[in-house]
Amino acid sequence: MNIFDALREILALGGPVVAILIVMSVLTLAVSLYKLWQFAACGVGRHRVLSQALADWDAGNRDLALEHLGKSNSYLAPIVGAAMDAPNTPGLDERLDAEAGLALAGLERGFRLLDTVAQLAPLLGLFGTVLGMIEAFQSLQTAGAGVDPSLLAGGIWVALVTTAVGLAVAMPTSMVLSWFESRTARERVFADKALRTVMVPAQSLHQPTQTQPYPTEPEHA
Repeated sequence: MNIFDALREILALGGPVVAILIVMSVLTLAVSLYKLWQFAACGVGRHRVLSQALADWDAGNRDLALEHLGKSNSYLAPIVGAAMDAPNTPGLDERLDAEAGLALAGLERGFRLLDTVAQLAPLLGLFGTVLGMIEAFQSLQTAGAGVDPSLLAGGIWVALVTTAVGLAVAMPTSMVLSWFESRTARERVFADKALRTVMVPAQSLHQPTQTQPYPTEPEHA
């Protein structure tokens, strides 16, 4: 029996609820593959060159920092570059925070769909089970006094198929979503650290502040 025959048998047993769950699983797989491609294309988690540029900037080597920045393929490189071009521009930090938030929002696109599938799939499976149990008990009522216990058992296990399918869809979806969210959370921390490093490098923190001497009253003869 190939996979298509198995799917047809499951559809025949579970009915339209299983069909909906299979469609949701295909959609979840498509979104997950797209997000993996997007994360790879944007260089999520691969900021070695950008981190080197930030370290050079933090140490005061601005020319070397710009050289390393030009070699970075990170999606955060243009935002960090804008910060390095004019670090003392008023209001620039708020603007760059907004740009970084917009970039991270693009990475989070599709998370709501995965979260909806993870929460809805078990409920759909339970709904299909309830419908199957109702149908099984209706068959028992129709059979009357000559009821066969195997008829009830067969109706119950068929009804439980939808619950099993719903859990099979929800559990991997929840795991994939958690992994994506953890990666995005680390990206958010890195982006905030990168912008703060450019705006306030460590070298400026160690510069001594010049204090004006207090005026003294002239001495009277």
